[in-house]
Amino acid sequence: MARILLSGASGFIASHVLDILLAHGHSVRITVRSAAKAEKLIAAHPEHASQIDYAIVADIAAPGAFDEAVKSDPPFTAVIHTASPFHFNVTNVQTQLLDPAIRGTTSILEAIYAHAPTVTRVVITSSFAAIIDASRGLASRYIYSEADWNPITHAQALESPSAGYRASKTLAEKAAWEFVATKKPNFSVATVNPPLVLGPVKPYLADLEHINTSNERTLNMLRGAMKDGLAPTGTYLWVDVRDVAAAHVAAAEKEEAGGERFFVVEGLFSNQLIADVIREGFPEFAGQLPENREPNDGYPADGVYTADNSKSKKVLGLKYKPLKESITDLVVSLKEMGV
Repeated sequence: MARILLSGASGFIASHVLDILLAHGHSVRITVRSAAKAEKLIAAHPEHASQIDYAIVADIAAPGAFDEAVKSDPPFTAVIHTASPFHFNVTNVQTQLLDPAIRGTTSILEAIYAHAPTVTRVVITSSFAAIIDASRGLASRYIYSEADWNPITHAQALESPSAGYRASKTLAEKAAWEFVATKKPNFSVATVNPPLVLGPVKPYLADLEHINTSNERTLNMLRGAMKDGLAPTGTYLWVDVRDVAAAHVAAAEKEEAGGERFFVVEGLFSNQLIADVIREGFPEFAGQLPENREPNDGYPADGVYTADNSKSKKVLGLKYKPLKESITDLVVSLKEMGV
């Protein structure tokens, strides 16, 4: 059993990370923005309540935001940092996306460096957004891997919320690697870089009007918002949230994961394939979906990039869930919430 700090614990990915940490017997301090969210998380794990305590971090970008949260007796040995903004309802890219992501990452590293010398591993949630090169377009036949970096500049980041999001993940991750290179701390860093994350939501943490961004497309299909035609798929790579969570925990537990990036990705998907799963498994929603299927299973006629996930399988031991299982479990969770 280890003592682990989990930031942003009420988030979509982190809520699943918490499940695995508790199942593995770890003692976990969660950081949340409010006591109410902490109490919901603890109440959802009554059999593990003695393993959880919490710290309030109202603003991850504030100076010294994590200085108190990282102090513990018994002390922490690992930190899993998931807290970062992911939404496009943005009016100021700099203050709402770039600052929280970059400062949130550097502030927790600085706090660990100054106040938690026993920490030997820090796992950071990064993203495919820090890997993809938008200038490649659909990049038919290009195979993305951990070796790729998004070349986006600060000026390009300010052009739109979507560009700002991609830049926030890229610059935050680069800041983490630069911190390690310059400060040479006691801890090593590992990053987890997922593309679109799908899968079941926790009904006790969300409501249908505030669903996590990546699952909105499935909710919109169930509500008939795409009855006249599916929205563009956008990013054609996906992964189940439970596999992303497993990757975070493995990256914290496995010695050989230190100093590594992990592109955690199942493979290709399209909105058409999501609609197919809904139509087959939940016929009561068939009337909410377009009557006709898109050609080529919803993929671009000229092809699309793919991904190499071999490193995550080899080092972290991941076995990826298929799209059908992920969407089925997601729809079941959304039905529990009242769809």
